[in-house]
Amino acid sequence: MNTIPRAPLALGLLGLLPFVWGAATVLSPDLADWCIRTLGARFVGPYVQLFYGAVILSFMSGVLWGFATKTSGAQAATGYALSVIPALWAFVMTGNGPEAAGLNLMVGFAGLLLLDFAFWHWGLAPVWWMHLRVLLTAIVLICLAIGIFA
Repeated sequence: MNTIPRAPLALGLLGLLPFVWGAATVLSPDLADWCIRTLGARFVGPYVQLFYGAVILSFMSGVLWGFATKTSGAQAATGYALSVIPALWAFVMTGNGPEAAGLNLMVGFAGLLLLDFAFWHWGLAPVWWMHLRVLLTAIVLICLAIGIFA
C-alpha cells in the first residue's frame, strides 16, 4: 500500500503550519506587522521557521531511532548512529544569523530525506513513508527558501 494513510498525512500537513506561517509573514508585511503586535517577533518570518525547524529535525531523529529499533545487530547500530545526525545538525548548525541558519536547516532537511530513504530502503519505515517525506520536505524547503531569500 503506497497511499499515505489519512492520519499521518493530516498530522504531517499540520506540522507544516509554522513553516508556511513564516513564509506568509515574509511575503505579507501587513501580516508580519499584525503578528509582531499580537504574538511577538519570534513568530514572524524566518525566526519561527528556524526555531521550529530545529525542533522538527530533533523530532525526526527520534522517529529514525524508532525505526532502528525494528532491526538488530550491525544494521541496528548503523541505524542508531544515523538517527542522531538530524538533531546534532540542528544543534550545531543553526547559529550565525538567520540566513546561515536557514541555509543549514535546508541542508539538514535535504539530508534527513536521504536518511529517510535509507531507513525506508532497509524496510524499517512504512511502505508509504517516502511519499509523505518527499511531499513534506519539498514544502519545508520552499518555505525556508522564502523565509531566507524573499
